[in-house]
This record gives sequence, C-alpha cells and structure tokens, in this order.
Amino acid sequence: MPTALIIGASRGIGHELARQYRADGWRVIATARQAHDLAQLTQLGAEAHALDVTDAEAIAGLAWKLDDERIDAAWLVAGLYGPRTDGFPTQDDFDAVMHTNVLAAMRLLPIVAPLVAGTRGKLGVLSSRMGSIGARNGTTGSLYRASKAALNSVLRDTALTFGPQGATCIAFHPGWVQTDMGGASAAISVEDSVRDLRATLARATLDANGTFLNHDGDPIAW
Repeated sequence: MPTALIIGASRGIGHELARQYRADGWRVIATARQAHDLAQLTQLGAEAHALDVTDAEAIAGLAWKLDDERIDAAWLVAGLYGPRTDGFPTQDDFDAVMHTNVLAAMRLLPIVAPLVAGTRGKLGVLSSRMGSIGARNGTTGSLYRASKAALNSVLRDTALTFGPQGATCIAFHPGWVQTDMGGASAAISVEDSVRDLRATLARATLDANGTFLNHDGDPIAW
C-alpha cells in the first residue's frame, strides 16, 4: 500500500488530498493544528498528527514520529495569505506569513524529502502563480507574493539537494480554487484542483525535478 503525507490537511486542498488518497486505497499520514480537524482526518481513515508548522519543537516531534517512514507522495500544503490590504506591512503580519510559508518549509522539507527519496517518490509544495516573478502582471497581495517566491526558492534548493537521491520535488500552482482563501467565486473546485495535482505529481519523472507547474502540468515561469 503506498503512503501519502499531507502537511496541512485541516481543510480545503489539504483535506481533499487526504480524502482522495484514502478513497484510492492509500495509507495517509496527515497533520492539522486543531483537535476537531484531527478527528475529521481520523474519520477519513488517516493517521492524524497535531502540528503547528510555526513551532520548531512540534516539527522536531513530527520528525521523530516519521523516522523510518517510506513516503511515496508528500505534500506541503500549510500556508497563510495574510493581510488583504497592501501597503506598509506590520511586523506581526510579516512574521506570520513568512514563518508559515517560508520558514516552515525550510525546516520541514529537509525532514520530508529524504523519506520521499527512499522510495524514489514525489514531493509537492503548494505555491501560487502569484509567487512568479516572470509571469507577474499584478501587485495585489504583495506580502503573500513575496512569501511564495521565497517558497519557490526553498523548493528549488530542496530539488537540487534531494533530486540526485531520487526525490522528484515540484512547486505547484493549484489554480484559483474555491476554498476559504480563494472564495466561492473562484474558477475551479477543490475536487478538480486536487485531482489534477495528484495526477500531475503521479506522472512526473525525475526530469521534472525542481520545476514550477500549474495544477494541470503546464510550466510556470519562476
């Protein structure tokens, strides 16, 4: 039975990833912060672990729990948009967004990638087209954009380090998705986005290591 690891599975894309992998017969290890979200994941049949990705001690605890695991597909989904208005960012807003979207990845990916490399598996991080510099045509959500550009850099470093060991590491834009972050008027349902994300990661080869892709597999400029 293949194993999937979903970090940030309390709702939206992360929860749907856990649901779809379980529906396809995978063993799923999933994290969330709140007890009721962990209970819902357990009801899906997932092995649920409490994790606040901004807590270094909690990440160390997860590393201990995952020791010797063999992960076929891993997803880092946990993320924070931050303030909906642009302008002079507060220190608290900056710290919250950057710690959740960037620092957490810098701490988690070196833990997760070796577990994926051991199976010659796949690792996806949930980025955003808003983090692209080459494809950028707007400035709204500047703090979020900066955090996702930084996340892409972390992913690329992870690919360079662990790709030679067998891990295929990819940054993904999930689309404009009907989640709490994307809103009800977004262009794509969470079910369709996740179906595409899973299929694109599954068919990726080592040649795709270190790329930035749309949910359907189309490349996005860094």
